Amino acid sequence: QVQFVESGGGLVQPGGSLRLSCAVSGRSIRIYARGWYRQAPGKQREWVATITTAGLTNYAGSVKGRFTISRDNAKNTVYLQMNSLRPEDTAVYYCNTGASDFPWGQGTQVTVSS
Repeated sequence: QVQFVESGGGLVQPGGSLRLSCAVSGRSIRIYARGWYRQAPGKQREWVATITTAGLTNYAGSVKGRFTISRDNAKNTVYLQMNSLRPEDTAVYYCNTGASDFPWGQGTQVTVSS
């Protein structure tokens, strides 16, 4: 069984930065594209970014130019560097494969507020 463990969230002021990490336990999922998703209060979960096994990336329009997804296959870990954070980025952030093939983890809370 695959389990995702997200970390790195917190409270940050607008314009600030955070780096999220997502570790995987259970088995290796190196052959999968990996993705970050988020769910804001009262809204449905939405896709944020994807990185393929070859390192190709794609981003939602709302985060493009501000967020960077990366992966370390040796560590089976994916990261999300978030810069120039805005209040509308406030959400619980989750990771999964690019097609959300596995059960969701607990996520990590990101709050952007002054």
